[in-house]
Amino acid sequence: MARVFNFSAGPSMLPLEVLETAQKELIEFGNSGMSVMEMSHRSPVYDAIIKETEANFRKLMNIPDNYKVLFLQGGASTQFAAVPLNLMKTGKADYVVSGQFSGKAFKEAKKYGDAKCIATSEDKTFSYIPEITPDMVREDADYVHVCYNNTIFGTKFPEVPNVGDKVLVADMSSCITSEPVDVTKFGVIYAGAQKNMAPAGLTVVIIREDLMGNAREDIPTMLDYKTMADNDSMYNTPPCYAIYIAGLVYKWALENGGLEAMKERNEKKANILYDFLDNSTLFKATAEKNSRSMMNVCFVTGDADLDKKFCKEAADAGFVNLKGHRSVGGMRASIYNAMPIEGVEALVEFMAKFEQENK
Repeated sequence: MARVFNFSAGPSMLPLEVLETAQKELIEFGNSGMSVMEMSHRSPVYDAIIKETEANFRKLMNIPDNYKVLFLQGGASTQFAAVPLNLMKTGKADYVVSGQFSGKAFKEAKKYGDAKCIATSEDKTFSYIPEITPDMVREDADYVHVCYNNTIFGTKFPEVPNVGDKVLVADMSSCITSEPVDVTKFGVIYAGAQKNMAPAGLTVVIIREDLMGNAREDIPTMLDYKTMADNDSMYNTPPCYAIYIAGLVYKWALENGGLEAMKERNEKKANILYDFLDNSTLFKATAEKNSRSMMNVCFVTGDADLDKKFCKEAADAGFVNLKGHRSVGGMRASIYNAMPIEGVEALVEFMAKFEQENK
């Protein structure tokens, strides 16, 4: 079997053990006589699957009992509308724009109320995380929204932003389950699962119970958090197979030490790559040091043609999907939980060789 090192930002690589289990259970799950892809979401067998998935996710993230876990569809981008439609009581919300996706969330929120950008790092091409202090937040804002990890620009909030007593909403699509998080500091956490938890098609929302039930009257039913919670994420047919895979990933993470162990592994991987970049004469990391992401490492050579050459030769050598986002160019190595340390070590070795050959 010749598997490549897949550095895609999403959909991204999954743990090999998870794929092997899914392969083994593809034709028949347990003694059900059918695949998970074929069974009714209302069946007792699938009911057990989704309940175990939620239980393991709660254990992994240490989610308190007064928070609901929702398994939804539509990607994190759908949450850009769902959040203001559910949470804008006064019609005001504050946004931190630290990258492309937080910018899209801000633009979407402006359709439904008075959304204000209270901080941005656009002045330096989103290469850093702007500072947030409670005095920046409007007194009558219903919530403050942040994108916790910026996939395209390789930045991450170094700590939970201080927004005073306001509800903090975070898009954690590209960093969820990468390290321990104090869920109680957030009102809502949402994430597309295709980066660190499952294949594309599943979106996970963690929401504090008291924040539900205040949605606008004209909210589409499918975007109403209370409707989804009251129906245990089964108002309609959920993304059954993606939820099943997420369950396998959560179980894998728990069996491998939980989020403390994930953080230790991820820090080690990121340090290997950033240490090389900081000492390279050819490659340069684009994110400022105090804002660097552990999950998405962005870098350039300073020469677009050389960047293109690097990506091609890297792919030929088995290091795929290193091309940066089309909006910024350069390179990006996404090193989520499933990326083994050996993959990062091999990439650095290849980069050192490329540097020697292209002085």
